[in-house]
Amino acid sequence: MPHSPSTAPSGSPSSGPASGGPRVRLARGASPWLVPTLATAAVSLARVRKSPRAALVAVPATALAAGMLWFFRDPEREIGQGRVLSPADGVVQSIMPWQDGRTRVAIFMSPLNVHVNRAPLAGTVTSVEHIPGGFVPAFNKESENNERVVWHFDTELGDVEMVQIAGAVARRIVPYLPSGAKVEQGERLGLIRFGSRVDVYLPQGIEAAVEVGQTTTAGVTRLDRD
Repeated sequence: MPHSPSTAPSGSPSSGPASGGPRVRLARGASPWLVPTLATAAVSLARVRKSPRAALVAVPATALAAGMLWFFRDPEREIGQGRVLSPADGVVQSIMPWQDGRTRVAIFMSPLNVHVNRAPLAGTVTSVEHIPGGFVPAFNKESENNERVVWHFDTELGDVEMVQIAGAVARRIVPYLPSGAKVEQGERLGLIRFGSRVDVYLPQGIEAAVEVGQTTTAGVTRLDRD
């Protein structure tokens, strides 16, 4: 864990270990939420000197800004070992066999988790499809009909599918890579704002190494069993 993490602006290049440990940057795609929140906090704090009553706005605005900075954190990760790694920080919600022989691992992300998702395998992005839908809570079974982005990767294990699903609050999914892009295992793929879910479909013959209720870390936790 870093001792004195610094924050780099959105879109800044990845940074390696520094004197105080690896940097924690802000997630790409956070600006539409962060900029107005930070501006409101700054203006309200400046007005406190002229009018103590401005504190009624400054205190909650500053708390909200601090919460936003925490939510949109994007820490560096030491990528784990395994054929398939977790694409998301969160808790395994379900592990379900599919009719075509694949196994779906669904990971629920609470508002407290890092919401930058990572590639489960190395390969080529063959498609990135946005599908409109509803916004029921991500832990609800009906969330399968929510707004989502479906990814397909051409990998050494064949075609691998991953789905980013928006939740009741998260109404924006921000993909970072286009179709045709080469991707490394554990590379950042995109951001889901606020509580949400990510599903990854293990190819036929690949057994899940995680259990329902287990905590996962994007780019670190191994999903497949030898």
